[in-house]
Amino acid sequence: MGTKPFTTAGLSALALMATLGAVQAEGLVVSNWDGYMAADAIDSYTAATGNAAELVLHGTNEEIMGKLIASKGKGYDVVFVSSPFAEVLHNLGLAETLDHSKLSNIANLYPEAMELAHDPGNTFSIPYAWGTTGLCYRSDLLAEAPDSWNDLLVPAADVSGKTTMLATDRWLLGAGFLAKGYSVNETDPEKVGEVRDLLIDAKKTLLAYDDTTFYAKLVSGEAELVHAWDGWCNYGIAENTDIKYVIPEEGSDLWVDTMVILKNSENKDAAYAFVDFILDAKNHGWAAENILYKVPNKPAMESLSAEFLESFPNMAIGAEQLLSYEQLRDVGEGQRLYARTVSEIKAAQ
Repeated sequence: MGTKPFTTAGLSALALMATLGAVQAEGLVVSNWDGYMAADAIDSYTAATGNAAELVLHGTNEEIMGKLIASKGKGYDVVFVSSPFAEVLHNLGLAETLDHSKLSNIANLYPEAMELAHDPGNTFSIPYAWGTTGLCYRSDLLAEAPDSWNDLLVPAADVSGKTTMLATDRWLLGAGFLAKGYSVNETDPEKVGEVRDLLIDAKKTLLAYDDTTFYAKLVSGEAELVHAWDGWCNYGIAENTDIKYVIPEEGSDLWVDTMVILKNSENKDAAYAFVDFILDAKNHGWAAENILYKVPNKPAMESLSAEFLESFPNMAIGAEQLLSYEQLRDVGEGQRLYARTVSEIKAAQ
């Protein structure tokens, strides 16, 4: 994710954003995380289509959602958001129902990318990147390669104090849900309570909660085993080939980042042209090559060299395997339970 701290932590912060309205701009307005597409993508799009466009940045899903809800989507045309948030935009009536006849490059998507649980058939969102969450570790420092979430949550004595976990609600809880064999979207209070207790015990063994520098801790040797998104583990692998990534035997979540055209866009044709521009194999392939994330674009992924895939093995995880993992979904009111539970975990001594 480059400089983009990926988060689907929930919508509780949205009320705080209600005073923030739409941006004021002429031409197409695209909102994305910093570094999540080529630096010259906007200029290249304008050169290719003749459509004036502007990129505005958001730091988190919650930030852009607050603005979109406050403005009812006005002032924005295309937004990059994670799939649970795309689902919310759809449920609020803010996402455009997509006309696939205006997206010729949608044919580049893997068939599996049309089967995503949050939006079967891609009726309101187009997947941009997808991946897994697992364990990233120093193979030269661990006595044995990890293969279970419990290797992180109940670490061996010589690994205790040298582990980190993702702090964002959905992933912190997700590790516990998976370890227990539960759905990553579980909302049963009793099961969530079991996971809370497991994670409170695990907290005692952690070096830190860390969403942004965990791979650097692996590189330095300060950490030996960390909870990681696959792409971010690749940043560590790029610096030290002893760093490896594994999906535990209990599985992973499937996370998906998407592109959504806003229903209140005043530049619909330009918005379709932008999404189609990104779906061009070369343009979409930029993300795979530069932010080291898998993209759901078949010719883009097939263009990656054997040497590249050998260097970053998790980039070769196929679409069929990805779809075997449960996708993170909007859990509605369950998010309140998640937020409260994570607060309890972090406050525990």
